[in-house]
Amino acid sequence: MKKAIPIGIVNYSELIQNNYYFIDKTLMIKDFLDFRAKVTLITRPRRFGKTLNMSMMAEFFDIKKDTKDVFKDTNIMKTEYANNINQYPTIFLTFKDACDTKENVISFLKEQILDVYDYYEDELNSLDMNESNALRYETIKRELRDEKATLSKITNSISFLTKLLYNYYGKKVMLFIDEYDTPFIEAHVNSFYDEIHSELALLLLKALKDNPYLELSMITGIQRVAKESIFSKLNNPAICTMADDKYSRYFGFTQDETKKLLEYYGLELNDGVKNMYDGYHIGNSEVYTHGLF
Repeated sequence: MKKAIPIGIVNYSELIQNNYYFIDKTLMIKDFLDFRAKVTLITRPRRFGKTLNMSMMAEFFDIKKDTKDVFKDTNIMKTEYANNINQYPTIFLTFKDACDTKENVISFLKEQILDVYDYYEDELNSLDMNESNALRYETIKRELRDEKATLSKITNSISFLTKLLYNYYGKKVMLFIDEYDTPFIEAHVNSFYDEIHSELALLLLKALKDNPYLELSMITGIQRVAKESIFSKLNNPAICTMADDKYSRYFGFTQDETKKLLEYYGLELNDGVKNMYDGYHIGNSEVYTHGLF
């Protein structure tokens, strides 16, 4: 029986554990560790597997998980970086569904961040905090749960969590933010940009700029939000666009990957497939979109 096609699957562990067809992109982890840019922004259009790749990165590094079976026999486990698996406190946030009204966008962002606080609840509750940190911790959780709280109340929520996780584990944090630009785009399209853009930018800047508790971070989005100059305020961020070769083979499918995928299902790479899913170049690579799935 052929493996099922992973339509709509964006969780890497689910993809592997349920034996869906997958294309091994795990050497992206090696490139990430080789490159060692403190902040990496990767911009790609929709349907290029951004969320799945970010889930893969988080599943590999997450210190709370044991994903050795998930990554068994993958390319990353054949490299010198295999021993990095499950060795870092990890924060994974996806903003891809921060849509529609201002209230919905703010509510979704708070829920995402609160989910990560809740994920580490046992560790944080057992951490011996000083009075100042304990008060700050309780205040942030309260603001995250408050339906009426504005973004201005939680702009330090991600950066403070990296500090707490460092204090607990004694290790710096891996931070992955998927579709970081969705709330900016939604705010612009729905005419509330001026009301929240400063707080959105500050939320990211506090987490990324000169953060002593941050090991490495990767951010994905459709575009670079130029007006806010978020990334121009950071120290030497790596910005990888569709014009760059860096990470080019990890988003979308290369021609060889596409040919192999189609042959597995008894199909061929013909002009019809090319007309529907081709037409993209990332750096010097010809790629096909995840619309194939």
